[in-house]
Amino acid sequence: MREALQNIQNGSYAKRFILEGQSNYPEMTAWRRNNAAHQIEVVGEKLRSMMPWITANKLVDKSKN
Repeated sequence: MREALQNIQNGSYAKRFILEGQSNYPEMTAWRRNNAAHQIEVVGEKLRSMMPWITANKLVDKSKN
């Protein structure tokens, strides 16, 4: 945590993020792909598909938000 805070405070995180963006976010895309393939996400998707009331009664009312 201290290292992360130092990277934010000294600007190295911002520099790295900007460079990542200039190259079309390859590292971030890889992290997202790996997270989506994680077993907990795969099982969660199956479980949510078995619960039709989740989509029927959405938690967020898009007409208001």
